[in-house]
Parts: sequence; C-alpha cells; structure tokens
Amino acid sequence: MSKPAWGFLCLTIATALMGLSNDVQDGRPVAFIASAVFGCLLILTLVVGRRIKFDPVLR
Repeated sequence: MSKPAWGFLCLTIATALMGLSNDVQDGRPVAFIASAVFGCLLILTLVVGRRIKFDPVLR
C-alpha cells in the first residue's frame, strides 16, 4: 500500500472511532460522513495505485 493509502486508512479508522465514541443524538453525524468520505478516497487510492504500478514492457 502507498503512503496516501495508509493515511486514508488511518483517517478512516480514526473518524469511525470518533463517531462511535461521540453521541450521535446531537443530530450531527459529521464523523460518520467524514469516515465514509475517507473510505471512498482510500478505495480510490488503492485502485489508482494498482494502475500506476502496472508497467508493461514496450518493445
């Protein structure tokens, strides 16, 4: 995994844990929304990283 992917993984876990520890009764589930955004960015980073590592031999 690349460094940005590790960063997004850490941010996803941190915001998910923060969302679970706070009261969701406030009506502001900002941590869960942030966790979903970071999760999507993590998946996007993993997909892009796979495509960048593909290096065909052009002869």
